[in-house]
Amino acid sequence: MDETTPPATPQRRATDQKFKLSVQGGTVQDVEGRHIDTPAPVTPDSPPAGQRVVEFTTPRAKLIEEANGAIRADLADYPRALAAYDALRGDPEALACWDMANYVTMRKLGYNDHGRVHAFITGAASMAITELLLAGGVKPDIMDSGVGDADDVYLCVILGTMLHDIGNQIHRVGHEAHGVALALPILDRIMTPLYPDPFKRTKIRSFILGAINCHDLNPPPLTLEAGITAVADGTDITKGRGRKAFSLGSVDIHSISALAVDEVVIEQGRSMPVLINVTMNNSGGIFQVEEILAPKVIRTPMRRFVELRAATRPQGDEQILSRVRLDGDHFVMDLDSGERVAVEVKDTQKRAQQAIAEQLGVPSDSR
Repeated sequence: MDETTPPATPQRRATDQKFKLSVQGGTVQDVEGRHIDTPAPVTPDSPPAGQRVVEFTTPRAKLIEEANGAIRADLADYPRALAAYDALRGDPEALACWDMANYVTMRKLGYNDHGRVHAFITGAASMAITELLLAGGVKPDIMDSGVGDADDVYLCVILGTMLHDIGNQIHRVGHEAHGVALALPILDRIMTPLYPDPFKRTKIRSFILGAINCHDLNPPPLTLEAGITAVADGTDITKGRGRKAFSLGSVDIHSISALAVDEVVIEQGRSMPVLINVTMNNSGGIFQVEEILAPKVIRTPMRRFVELRAATRPQGDEQILSRVRLDGDHFVMDLDSGERVAVEVKDTQKRAQQAIAEQLGVPSDSR
């Protein structure tokens, strides 16, 4: 691992590139207290006995600082949304929710980061996406319905995105609905001074709660604001988010793909308002793109507005594919041999939901 390259940093430029999460440096190290002779809680992701455990670490304070700068820059012209963001990032209840969501997901389940860092990174990504959509002439549902203006859209997206995972503090199962309940008092405390009219406040809040409830596609989002939150959540797939343990000697697609994504860039698209470019150091990173990011583009209202492309670095490991782009619900892949193939995206979550619906004898959404 080249430790001379910069650490993970979300960046924003005022030109074509709106947001970049780049993780080419960092430290791979043994996890303290997690060696084979040390008792540790057993989780589904626990490594087999007799194997060394490592993690890829990045400076969390730096990530939050950079994401905060990007968010504030995007909200500079939207005073209501900026006031809401400032209130949220200093809210003791929100801070505690992020920390406890991270404790449950990382310490109890062995998952990756679902806490404060993830909230800020996805918040920055959601602001970049929102700005590109509005610049491209797209009207989110708040504006299209006449409920509010662009300031209200930004407020909805930043609050919904940054609070989307707090339900994990109760349990991963059902965390979307838990998040809705936990977010209510936080939202009311932040929004009441900004929306003295309870009629409008309640309407704007409904969009935020919808984003929290639908961010993991269970159920799929119905509004564009909720779609932005879902896609922003899906962009946090770089190895810098791998603040979880990986087992050396037990190499599988999960461990490879989690460390295979170096960079995610959100910028203006060529044929659509938003282009998401993923750069991998190994072809195994396509697993992250297919399992996490692509379904959140395909199964949300964002489908009509997002280009998704992925490519491997020329200096990476021996390559199987060089480029891949999302075309409808298929990946079109350029193989290193020069051949081009198209394969359907394997939306495992959707298939699982359909299987459950079939068992219960109820109709499922086949879209």
